This record gives sequence, structure tokens and C-alpha cells, in this order.
Amino acid sequence: MQYYDSSLAEQTFAVTGASLRQEVDTADPRLRALSETRAASSPAPAKWSPKEILGHLIDSAANNHQRFVRVQADSDLSLSGYAQDFWVDTQRYSDRAWSELIDLWHSYNRHLAHVIANIPEAKGGVHCRIAAGTPVTLRHVALDYVGHLQHHLRQIFRQP
Repeated sequence: MQYYDSSLAEQTFAVTGASLRQEVDTADPRLRALSETRAASSPAPAKWSPKEILGHLIDSAANNHQRFVRVQADSDLSLSGYAQDFWVDTQRYSDRAWSELIDLWHSYNRHLAHVIANIPEAKGGVHCRIAAGTPVTLRHVALDYVGHLQHHLRQIFRQP
């Protein structure tokens, strides 16, 4: 699944990094406005709570951080995927304080915004393969990361 509008395919890394920074800074106070109880509540059986969704976004940040850096050094790199449910379950995000999860998510993504904004444009077309997927460019990985984050924030904010 592609999480970004293909009309953004030529967006510069500086703009993508700025978009991520703005998204994170805008979401931060909205996340902090959610109560601990609301953040821990799952909308349905087998659905993640806001804490688990934010935990998943922290995992996504950790995995994509590697991609943003490593793909710049090696063309045609093959990178592993990760078992999202296993990561969320193993790290027990539901047991963490909501404010601590927000702090970690916010800081990590501010750093990734900086990393993305400083990727040389010449590296945008470097390809990598994630898990068994088809090869994608580093630009795609960066744009998709921001779109993925936006997708999950919408899930958090629309939950009752």
C-alpha cells in the first residue's frame, strides 16, 4: 500500500522533511489532549489503541531511520521488513505512560525530519527493496513514511 499521493513524487527532501516536522508539531498538542484512559482504549477487539498506534509509529521511525541512512550508502540495498504486531505486543506500549510515548515519538520524528531534509537530492533515485517488495526509490521511502504517519494519526484522532 502506498501512503502518499503520487503527485508528490518529485517533492524535494527539504520539503518532505519540513512536512514531517510540521505534521509532528501540529499533532503533538492534539495527542497530549487525549486522556490516559482514552489513549489506552482500543476501539474494537484486535484493534490497536492510540498508545499502540503511536508505539507502531515509533517502531516505524526506528525501522525507517535505518533505511534513510543506509540507502544513501548502498544502491540496490535489500532491507528486512518487520512484524508490526509482534513489535507492538513485545514492547507493551499499552503499559507505558501516554506522555512518555508522545515525547519519544515527537523527538524521534523531529530528528527524522532533519535527516530527511538533509538527504542529497542526487540520492532520491537510489533503489532499495524492503522485505519481498518491489524495488522503490529513497524518495518513495521518505514520502511514504510521512504518508504512513499521517494515516495513523488520522486513526488516532477519529477514534471515539
